[in-house]
Amino acid sequence: MFLEQAFHPKNDYPNYLLGLIFIIIFYFLGQIPLLGYIYYLVYAKGFHPPTTQTEIFAMMDSNWAVFLMLQSFVAVFLIFPFLLKKLHHQKIKTLITAKNKFDFKRFTFSFLLWAGVVILSTVIEYLISPEDFVWQFNWYPFLILFLIAVFFIPIQAATEEFIFRGYLMQGIAVAFKSKWAPLIITSVLFGLLHGANPEVEKLGNISLVYYIGTGLMLGIITLMDDGMELALGFHVANNLLSSLIVTSDWSALQTHSILKDVSEPNAGFQILFPVFVVYPILLVIFANRYQWTHWKEKLTGNIVINYNNGSNEHTNVS
Repeated sequence: MFLEQAFHPKNDYPNYLLGLIFIIIFYFLGQIPLLGYIYYLVYAKGFHPPTTQTEIFAMMDSNWAVFLMLQSFVAVFLIFPFLLKKLHHQKIKTLITAKNKFDFKRFTFSFLLWAGVVILSTVIEYLISPEDFVWQFNWYPFLILFLIAVFFIPIQAATEEFIFRGYLMQGIAVAFKSKWAPLIITSVLFGLLHGANPEVEKLGNISLVYYIGTGLMLGIITLMDDGMELALGFHVANNLLSSLIVTSDWSALQTHSILKDVSEPNAGFQILFPVFVVYPILLVIFANRYQWTHWKEKLTGNIVINYNNGSNEHTNVS
């Protein structure tokens, strides 16, 4: 099963603490191109030093800013095979799924389902309140954005899933020998680490409910489905479509998207409706399609590992 794959005699929770140090180091190494360009703009072009992500977008073309910001995730993405092999003696597949191989059908179904929800909700909002949107489509910058988004945003979304639904979830499971602890802790961490997003500054701390709720939903489908294919499909669709369809002055990524939202956001509805209405419906759809059972055991049960039964031999790459 998904969490149990991390359990074998050569792996223990201190390995994950060391791995997190590597992840943090490579994340900041990936920011060097962005910081270098900001330094150039400040000291060679006379720009004021930016103090927020919004100010970074104001001082350079948004396509260039998006490209540079995503390089941190590329750097972290590239070190995961090394971390799994050298620190944890596991194959990269064991971080992603407990199935025999990655299930692209699950990924595609989740991607198309959530992409449909995002597109439909945007169309409905536009038809109800067209004055809340500005049509800003310009084919040339949009084409560049499309190429950047299609290539790098799946890497960004996958990196976040590898960290939260993979590395941290398995590492916390190894430390606590339970399933509820990694589910709850990673969900809260997922929310808190998005606390620096411009959306939180605009909407207030209530927006953390959305991020924690999203992390909880993604954690549930990962544990119930014994893999992160569904979570990956959701996350990639959400980030990709959000960057291409609608942007705003308070978005984490301010892009050359098709539409710009100029309305004053309704924090209560936009935060609570997805978490308490849309996500439960999504769980019902997935549960019915993939015949999920034993919810309590998979989400809150203890983990009992017998290293002598050979059940984890496939995770050892040494």
